[in-house]
Formats: sequence, structure tokens, C-alpha cells
Amino acid sequence: MTRWGGCALLLLLLLGSATCSGRGLAGAAPDWSARDNDTECRNVMKCNASEQCWFVKHMKDCKNNDGFIDYLQGAFCTFPHHLLPLAVILYICWLLLLFLMLGVTASNFFCPNLAAISSSLKLTHNVAGVTFLAFGNGAPDLFSAVAAFSDPRTAGLAIGALFGAGIFVTTVVAGGVALMKPFTMASRPFLRDVIFYMVAVFWTFFILYTGKINLGESLGYIALYILYVFTVIISTVIYNRQKNLVHTPLQRGSPESDLLQDSEDSGILSSNGTIQDYAENEYQPLLPYTESTVQSFLSSINPLDIRKWRRRRWYQKVIKVIKLPMEFILLLTVPVVDPDKEDHNWKRPLNCVHLITGPLTCIMTFKAGTYGLYRISGDLPLWVLVLLVGLFLAGIVFFTTTNQEPPKYHFVFSLLGFLVSAMWISTAATEVVNLLQTFGVIFKLSNTVLGLTLLAWGNSIGDCFSDITIARQGYPRMAIAACFGGIIFNMLLGVGIGCLLQMPGSANVVKLQPEGLLVWILAGALGLSLVFSFILVPAQCFHVNQAYGIFLLIYYMIFLLVALLTEFNIIH
Repeated sequence: MTRWGGCALLLLLLLGSATCSGRGLAGAAPDWSARDNDTECRNVMKCNASEQCWFVKHMKDCKNNDGFIDYLQGAFCTFPHHLLPLAVILYICWLLLLFLMLGVTASNFFCPNLAAISSSLKLTHNVAGVTFLAFGNGAPDLFSAVAAFSDPRTAGLAIGALFGAGIFVTTVVAGGVALMKPFTMASRPFLRDVIFYMVAVFWTFFILYTGKINLGESLGYIALYILYVFTVIISTVIYNRQKNLVHTPLQRGSPESDLLQDSEDSGILSSNGTIQDYAENEYQPLLPYTESTVQSFLSSINPLDIRKWRRRRWYQKVIKVIKLPMEFILLLTVPVVDPDKEDHNWKRPLNCVHLITGPLTCIMTFKAGTYGLYRISGDLPLWVLVLLVGLFLAGIVFFTTTNQEPPKYHFVFSLLGFLVSAMWISTAATEVVNLLQTFGVIFKLSNTVLGLTLLAWGNSIGDCFSDITIARQGYPRMAIAACFGGIIFNMLLGVGIGCLLQMPGSANVVKLQPEGLLVWILAGALGLSLVFSFILVPAQCFHVNQAYGIFLLIYYMIFLLVALLTEFNIIH
């Protein structure tokens, strides 16, 4: 999911550096005559208390390019210096709320719409994982990589961040899926994904070793991803044809059936399986009852079910109260199409409102509303144009449909819901990354550590919530496919498009500057984890259990320990 604000961690200050070495007259700006080579925003902690606010306002490295809240200015300007611990506590509480919003959005809005899209298009779990879910998870990483590649000094860190996110997803997220729901992997899709990703990793390792990438290599990254998607589609088609050639129906539970099921995940997201348990059958009225349009709208935007509230425990009620505001906003802006329901969750008045609020949410959350406030020809704001178009479409839908029966084009609402929920996830994740950046400044963490840990974690938050939620809802194969599909998307298109956009001004060659030993440890650890998976999973007959998930988590902890010891020069 976007975590676009995390790319600010990768941008180095282009101007000369300065330290807080003294002040001029009382109330004047600090004296920046004494300069050294240390120019990072974390140097604010070296300043006097009276200079810190001026520092974060005027240092380019402290600027918040994305996100709605400037947390650095809030910590060092809004709060007095002696209340900095209070600011940190409030930021931690806000961080927990953002994590909660990520979970609610992914579980109740993002995943149901993904399932509806996959069901409508009759996509297999694997194809859905490497296309829709991979794009939803990888778009923030793609934009972060493009921004990082704009400066040769941060290009090496951009690749390091891609490696860091890759090893996080293949160990922590994949391990979490295994712990959540042990299952048997589809053998051929797993081997295909691991091989493609190993090729991408070792190719990037070689390019990083040479220190440059040319036009052909950039296009090669994009071509390799297109080849990967076509391979997924073609393998699925071949498998379905082979299955249809079997004249005698295989009995469920037979060895042949098990072998066929394990070799390729051809299952389609069926409407018979429960995507989300709404527990509504228990409260169906005994007599036919038709709601009015107003009643339908009011019940649709109410996130609290009084009948279920009485059965909740006290801590569940506390969490529910905290979630109510965000659930209300999400209900107003994100349509949800649920093929498990008889009416596919068609809410005529609310869906008409979604045609207005959904597009407005997209343009006002993208780049913190920069494009939403853009004026067309200097006069008409873009958000006004989107509002007028939304009102026009909402009027057409309202007067051409009924409350009881969904229209034939109801599928389009699942696409809108997928896009809007992805934007909400990206917005929340951007704020998370900005908060993590602020913690890095306050606790004096270097850019390398931030890129390795906080940036990689921030860029993988959406993947973690989405994939583990999908596994909990009964689709672990789709979650694993999304793990590899998302990081293949990030690596190939992140490096390919990121470098390709820099070609016109660089003689078709982009130079890369690796950030010391840590990048090589990242690449080596990621390659080794893929080799382990390539060997251990087939050795277990492709059955992934909780022991394998624990192994992946321990591997990541060991890698993180070695990386931090290297960063702090304990390991040379």
C-alpha cells in the first residue's frame, strides 16, 4: 500500500551543510557560518532548544513533501522543548490509530472488493495475487523508487530500500501467513515466482556492482515483469486445458485430485465462500419488509449494530468506539461489492453518494491534495470539476435504478471501491512513514538505518495487513502469490521505470552509488532467504506449516541484528 512520504527519507540535502554551532543577536536566526559535512535533519538534536524550531523550518532535509501533517514542526515548534516527551507519546497514540485504520480498511473494504473483482473476472487466486493485489501493494513503492532515483546519491539507497522491503515481505509477511493458516502451496506457481524474483534480485545485484544502468537494462526490467505476468496467465490457461481433458471426474480426496490441486491453484473466488462474516442471517425479519430510501441510507452509514454491541466484551467495545469515526468515513467514501450476498451489497442511495465522495477522496488524498487543489486554466479547481461530474453520474444512477435490485454495471463499484480503499491505505501508510521519520530524527537514527528498517517497514505495511487478512479469510494461496507478485512488481517496475525516467537527462545511463557494506548485506540476505525457500518448501512437499513461519521470522531477526551491527560499525 502509500507510503509515498517514506521517499522523503531518501532525499539528501543538496545545499551546503550546517550545524547548530551558535547564535547571533537575541531573536535572530542562528549563525550558520561554521559548516561541516553533516547535513541531515537529525542534526536538530544537536541544536540548542531555542534553535530547533528554526532548524526544522529552514533545512531542506526536514521538509515534508507528502502527508497532511508536518510532525517535525509539531514536535519542535508547537510543543515547548520540555514537553517533547509528551509529543512523542501523542505521536505513538496517533501511530496506533493509523495502524488500526490500515487494518480496518484492508479487512472490511480492500479485500472484499478484491475478491469481488477476482470473482467477476473469474481470475484464479494466483492471477489475482500477481495483478490486482500486487498493484495495490506495490504502487507506493513504485513512486518512492521513482522519486529516489531522481538523485544519483540516493539511487543506491533506493535499491537498498527495495531489498529491505523484499526481505521483510518474504520473511515476516510470508511467515505471518504461514502462522495464521498452515496450507499446501501450489507447487508450480511457487517455483515460478521464486525463480523470477531470484533473477530480478541477482540482476539488480549485478547492476549495483557495475554502478550504472543503461537504457536497455531499464527496458529489460519492464520486459521481465511483462513476461512474468504473461507466464502466470499462460500457465493458468494450460492448466485449465489439461484439467478439461480429464474425461473421468476425479473423486475428491483421491491422490490424483490432491496432486492436481497442489500443482496449480485454479480455484476461483466463489460466491459460496464467505469473504466477510457479517452475521446478518441471524437478524433477518420474519415478515417481508421494504426500507425507504432514507432508511436504507441511514442504516448503510451506521457502523454500529446495537444487537451485536450487547454481546461484545468490554475491551471489544472500547476498540469499537475508537474505530467508529474511521468506519463512518470509510462507509461514506468506499463502496463494497460482496458477491456472497443476494443483492451483492447494493445500497442505492449510499452507492450514489459513493460516486461523489469516492473520486473526491482519490484526488484529495493523492499527494496530500496537491492535485485536488490544482486550478484548471487558473480558474476552476479540479475538485469542483470532479464534484460536478460525480453529481451528474449519481443523478443518473439514482433515477435509473431501484433499491431492491442492483444494476448490471454494479461491478464497476467494486473497481471504485478497490481504488478508493487503496488510496486510504496509501494515505494512512504515508502518515505512518512520516511519523517513523520523525522518530528517527528524535532518536538520532541515520538515513541508512531509516531506509533499512522504518522505510522498508512503512512500505510493507499495506502488504502485511492485506496479505495476512486474506490468509485469515481463507485464501492463503492468494496471499502468498501476492507476497511474491508484489515484490516482483516493486523490484522490476521500481528500478525499471525509476531509472527510465532519468534517462533523458543522463545520456541514457544512470549511475548508482551503493551506500557501503549494508547494501551488500541486504542483497545477500535476500538472495539467501530465497534460496532457503527454494530448497525447504519443496523438501516439505510444499506444505507450509507454523514451524516454517517461525523459521522465517527468526531469519529476519538475525538479518536485522547483523545489519544494525554493521551500521554501527561493530561489524566491519
